[in-house]
Amino acid sequence: MAEVKEKNLFDYTEDSIKSLDWKEHIRLRPGMYIGKLGDGSSPDDGIYVLIKEVIDNCIDEHTMGYGKHVDITIRDKTVTIRDYGRGIPLGKVVDVVSKINTGAKYDSKAFQKSVGLNGVGTKAVNALSHYFKVQSIRDGRTKVAEFEKGNLVKEHKEAATDEQNGTMVTFVPDDTVFKNFHYIHEYLDSQLWNYCYLNAGLVINFNNKRYVSKNGLLDLLQRKTNEDEIRYPIIHLKGEDIEVALTHNNDYGEDIYSFVNGQYTTQGGTHQQAFREAFVKVVRDFYKKDYEAADIRGSICAAVSVRVQEPVFESQTKTKLGSLNVYEEGPSMKNFVLEFLSKELDNYLHRNTAIADALKKRIEQSERERKELAGIKKLANERAKKANLHNKKLRDCRVHLNDEPPAKNKEEFVALQNNSTIFITEGDSASGSITKARNVDTQAVFSLRGKPLNCYSLTKKIVYENEEFNLLQHALNIEDGLEGLRYNRVVIATDADVDGMHIRLLLMTFFLQFFPDLVKRGHVFILETPLFRVRNKQETIYCFDEAEKQAAIKKLGGKPEITRFKGLGEISPGEFERFITEDGIKLQPVILEQGDHIQHLLEYFMGKNTQERQEFIINNLRVELDLVEENQAVKS
Repeated sequence: MAEVKEKNLFDYTEDSIKSLDWKEHIRLRPGMYIGKLGDGSSPDDGIYVLIKEVIDNCIDEHTMGYGKHVDITIRDKTVTIRDYGRGIPLGKVVDVVSKINTGAKYDSKAFQKSVGLNGVGTKAVNALSHYFKVQSIRDGRTKVAEFEKGNLVKEHKEAATDEQNGTMVTFVPDDTVFKNFHYIHEYLDSQLWNYCYLNAGLVINFNNKRYVSKNGLLDLLQRKTNEDEIRYPIIHLKGEDIEVALTHNNDYGEDIYSFVNGQYTTQGGTHQQAFREAFVKVVRDFYKKDYEAADIRGSICAAVSVRVQEPVFESQTKTKLGSLNVYEEGPSMKNFVLEFLSKELDNYLHRNTAIADALKKRIEQSERERKELAGIKKLANERAKKANLHNKKLRDCRVHLNDEPPAKNKEEFVALQNNSTIFITEGDSASGSITKARNVDTQAVFSLRGKPLNCYSLTKKIVYENEEFNLLQHALNIEDGLEGLRYNRVVIATDADVDGMHIRLLLMTFFLQFFPDLVKRGHVFILETPLFRVRNKQETIYCFDEAEKQAAIKKLGGKPEITRFKGLGEISPGEFERFITEDGIKLQPVILEQGDHIQHLLEYFMGKNTQERQEFIINNLRVELDLVEENQAVKS
C-alpha cells in the first residue's frame, strides 16, 4: 500500500493558485468593494453603500444634463431606484451590471467629473444581492435582466414601452452577507439630502417624501446650524468646480463637510486639508495677524465641494480623496483652493465689515480660551500619565482606528480598524464581564468610577479638572480633534435601569457639549443587552424586551426558568461573549437628526426643569398609564 504523504499547510503548489470570477471575488472579499458590512447601525455600513453605488449613476446622468429627478422606494428590505436619464444602451444592459471593467465612464468625454470611474459599483450591488433586477428604457424600447447573487437567471427580450427614458434598479441585499440588517431612516435621510445639496435643482422622491435644494451648500449649513447660535451669517462662495459655505458658532471643535464630484467624503482627504490650510492663510493675511490655526478654525462649521477630473480615492467606497491635482494638467488641490479663497473670501470680508468684525471676535475668543486652558491642560496631562491610564482605567485592544495599516494584508487590517470599539462601563462587575468576553484585537474597555458630572453649560475647563473626563478624552485621543480618534465605535454600556439610563445621558451630554463631532460623525452607540433569560433544559432564549419574553415563554411552554438581569454584572462572561461579537452585537446609534441643534437639545434634557419638559413627561406618562390599563383590561 502506497504511503500517504501528509499535506503541509505551507506547501506552495499549483493547487495553491485559485481563480475566482468577478462575483465570487466580490462575495469573498466584499470589504474591497463596499468597506465594512455591518447591520445598518452605522452610516457607513455596506447596505447604505449599495444604495449609494446605484444613486451615484443617477447623479452622474443628472450632472451630464439628463434627468432632473430620481425616485427611490424602500419597502421592507427591497430597494428600487429609478432615474430619468438616457437609459443604458439596451444591448449592454446585462454587461453593465455583470462584467467588471464595463461602462461608459472610461470615456472621459462622456463622464468628465464622475464619482465612479472603474465600473465596479453596480456589479458589487448585483453580486451582494439576493435578488437584483435592472431595467433600461430607451427611445420607446425596454430591456430587463434579473439576477440572483450575481448570476443571471432571466434575460427578458426587448419590448416596446411608452415609459419615459431612464434606468431602474431593484435589489434585495443578501442576508447571508449582511446579517440581521435593517435600514435606519435618519441615515437615508442624511444621505439623500447630501445628494440634493450637491446638485441644486435635483429632485429626489423617497417613499413619498420630496428632497430638493435650491441653494446648495448654503442650505446644508442652514440645516446643520441654528440661526440663534451662529456668530455671523453664513458665507456662501461659488466658483468654477468649487463651492464653499462657512460660519462659526459656539460649539467646540471643527465641523467640516467635504464633497468630491457629489460624493460625501466622510474621511476628508486632500481637498478638505487644502481648505483648512487655505482658510487659515487667508484669515491671517486679511487681519495681518499670525493667529494660531486652532483659534481660526475653532468652532467653524463649513462645507466645501470640488469637482475633479479622474478623482483618485483611497478606497473603493470613496470616503477619502487622494487626488493631488484638480485637473490632469492643472493646479494642485492646495493651490486651487487657496487661489479661490484668497480672491473670493478676501473680497467678501472687505465688502462685509460687520461679518469680518464678528469673525475676528470669535477667533480672539478662542485665543483667550486656549490660553486660559494652557496651564490646566499641562497639569491634566501629567495626572493622566500618573494615573497609568492604560493599566487601570483602560483595558486596551491591539488594533486602533488611527494605526497606520501595514503594506501587507491591508484589507484585513482596515476591517479590524472599522470594528475597533471601546466600551464605556460603570462599575467593576460590568467591566470585568466585558473584559473577559471581549475580542482583545478590536475591543477595549474603559471603566467609569460612579456617575459622571452633569457638564451641561460648563466650559471645557471642566474636562481637564475632572479626572474621569480627562482620562476618557485621553483614552479616545480626541483632545485636539477627531484626527487621532483611536476607536471607530464608542459604545456606552450601562445597566438597563434608572441609574444606567442616567449615566448614559450624562455621557451623551459630555460628548455633545465638548466633542459634538464624535456624535455627528456617527461614532457613538448604545449597547443593547438582554433584559431576560428564559430557559428550560433543552433551550435558552435571551430577550431584549417584554414582548420577546412573552414569545419565549410561549415557545418553550410549561414553566420555564425566567431571570431578570438587573445589571450587566449579572451576565456571565460566557453569556456576554455572544452579545459583543460582530455577528451578535446590537448597537443603537446616537443620531442627530437633520435640524437638531445641540444646545437646544442639551437645554431641553439637561437644563433647568422647564415647563416644556414637564409637559412632555406628564403627557408621555399618561400614554404609558393608558397602555397599562388597556393591557390589564385585556387580561381580565
